[in-house]
Amino acid sequence: MTDQHESARDDRTGRSAAAERMARKNEWVDLQIKQAMERGEFDDLPGAGKPLKNLGTQHDPDWWLKQLIEREQITGVLPPALQLRKDDALLEGELDRLGSETDVRRELESFNRRVVEARRQLLGGPPVITPTRDVEAEVSAWRERRRGRASRS
Repeated sequence: MTDQHESARDDRTGRSAAAERMARKNEWVDLQIKQAMERGEFDDLPGAGKPLKNLGTQHDPDWWLKQLIEREQITGVLPPALQLRKDDALLEGELDRLGSETDVRRELESFNRRVVEARRQLLGGPPVITPTRDVEAEVSAWRERRRGRASRS
């Protein structure tokens, strides 16, 4: 079954109207950009006239992706082994934000489960070198830090 739009032919070229539109899409896009420039829609954009940040001397084909992740604060896109290293480094601060021993234990158990699960996966990538945490030792350390903050206050 042929579509009415596909069967329509351009009298000048003999091609289908859809094919003609596709052949001229670059011209249409250029026209839209030119008209937007004439209207001033590109004037006073943030960073206008300034060099792009972080353009070092080394070629990095993923520079734009790295800047997007940093600018938008995108998380959870690291391989599990690297995400766990990052989470491990931040864990003490996360625990200190929690208000009860039960929440601290739950967070530690969740962290340990993620470490064990990552070790079981055979997805490739860097090896999982992050150790599990001793829940009792971490809870004791959390209590001490909490007492220390309370005594300073």
